[in-house]
Amino acid sequence: MDYGITITLDIPFAETVERVRAALAEQGFGILTEIDVQATMRAKLGEETEDYLILGACNPPLAHRALGVDRRIGLLLPCNVVVRTAANGTVVEAMDPQLMVQVTERPELAAVADEAADRLRKALTSLQA
Repeated sequence: MDYGITITLDIPFAETVERVRAALAEQGFGILTEIDVQATMRAKLGEETEDYLILGACNPPLAHRALGVDRRIGLLLPCNVVVRTAANGTVVEAMDPQLMVQVTERPELAAVADEAADRLRKALTSLQA
């Protein structure tokens, strides 16, 4: 099962992060959390890793609708978006919101998941322009 929406860009990591933030904002997502995995691994384990950032993206109207269906859905929110360096460029990956429907087995979440997935795909696609 593929649980992510993924693109690879030939753009430096820092520039990609800024473009991802702007593309998400254009689609109504704010960033609630930010985890610098590289810095955390260095500080906590003394390990060196590639640039790796996890952005917790949230579209409040969509989150509100999902919470109206299932109050436990907060366990699967916000939508995580990863920006990381790889041998072939900078990878941007977004969690596929359809996981909410599959994990909860609540078909009432399908419309929210469809809209969230559409917005995330639009954001990622815009990065390729």
